[in-house]
Amino acid sequence: MNTSIVIADDHPLMLRGLTDFLTSKGYNIIGSAEDGNSAYNLIIKLKPEIAILDIRMPHKTGLEIAEACKKNNLHTKVILITFDKEEELYDKAKEFNVYGYILKEFAIEEIEMCIKHVISGKPYFSAEIASYLNASTLEQKPDTLNLLTKSELKIVKLISENKTSQDIAEELIISVRTVDKHRSNIVAKLGLDNKPTSLSIWANLNKAYL
Repeated sequence: MNTSIVIADDHPLMLRGLTDFLTSKGYNIIGSAEDGNSAYNLIIKLKPEIAILDIRMPHKTGLEIAEACKKNNLHTKVILITFDKEEELYDKAKEFNVYGYILKEFAIEEIEMCIKHVISGKPYFSAEIASYLNASTLEQKPDTLNLLTKSELKIVKLISENKTSQDIAEELIISVRTVDKHRSNIVAKLGLDNKPTSLSIWANLNKAYL
């Protein structure tokens, strides 16, 4: 697990907890910060593959850092951790190409799964978020599922369980390329946009029908 990671949170206990937990799991934590300016400077200097950021920090928020990374074409993938459940923040996270968005109460439970997704190039947004946010633009009627083949339904179900393309390929004994092709077909059939998070959110919202 040589993926380089920077962590920033203005709550010392959360910062220490995440750092110690991920270090114990073998992740390469190359820097940490307690405010947004310091975090952004670390990203510029160290160029980590992943930055795990509190959404609200002094001087610069996690969202502002994500926006700056996008604007300046930095390749660091941002994961936000937050207590906030407002739709506006969630929409901003998607706009700024945030790869992960997890609630703080589930941070220790979900952070490894989130990192695994991000490393593989897939977004991870806590399933619980769908319970709090109005994601009406992605809601579909159950009969929309009739558009999908049996193979595509299997893949959507696994996506709703937050499994990566690699996980799905191994479980269904097919190639990752085949999984990604199915994902593209599913997005087209459901009329979703091409944002990397859209299918994951749709699958979570419609999990009860899968």
